[in-house]
Amino acid sequence: MNPKKDKNDNESCQSTINPGEWKGRTIEIDDAGTGDLVGDAFIGFRDTETGKIIFQSVPVGLYNEENKDDDRPNIHIVNVIIKALRKLNHEKGDRILLCRGNCFNLVREFFNENDIYYEPAIVEGELQDAVEGRYIQHLRKLGVSSSNLKKESGIQRYFILFNWVCQDFPNRERFVKTGFPSWKKKWRKIAIKRYKKYQRNKPTERDNIKGRANIKYELKLENPISIRESTSKSQKNR
Repeated sequence: MNPKKDKNDNESCQSTINPGEWKGRTIEIDDAGTGDLVGDAFIGFRDTETGKIIFQSVPVGLYNEENKDDDRPNIHIVNVIIKALRKLNHEKGDRILLCRGNCFNLVREFFNENDIYYEPAIVEGELQDAVEGRYIQHLRKLGVSSSNLKKESGIQRYFILFNWVCQDFPNRERFVKTGFPSWKKKWRKIAIKRYKKYQRNKPTERDNIKGRANIKYELKLENPISIRESTSKSQKNR
């Protein structure tokens, strides 16, 4: 049932916004957070007939050094996809539009081996918005409060998350996908340096706050509120 074109050929990909015609049901599959520095990843599924969307998570612990080498994140993704397709009552006549991401490499192998029909796709629109939104919710729960945190992945989101880790490195490294090669080779060292710099600057910040508080207190002493004077004025007005 596989198309004649090579599924790794970008020209054979189609957008989920305007997919080719299909007589049966279509299920879209997309991911969010698999390439981001912080937090769990999420796989989203959308039944285009009903509009139903479901999510499956991939715990951040699977992306640490030990597990990443064993390809455990991608093995887990295969398992959650099997689980989700069962929930959606997937049948042989259904078409799956699968995101081209590398996190689905083992999924493509599984589909080919089990004669499950799929087409590579650029997932856009409703499902992409939903699964990225689910990932952002997760980051908010972890404590990432930046107002600049957006659904769009990329370098801006990376540095928002990186700076968040740096601010409290000892407590936040556990939320980092430490199995990414660049983390150990480069970014971890930078994060530790920035954290130490934040720590050095903290006493200065506390001193500034105390200084402002003392100034306000001294101003109050110079201009005390006279209760007696206020009371007498109010009695005259009566």
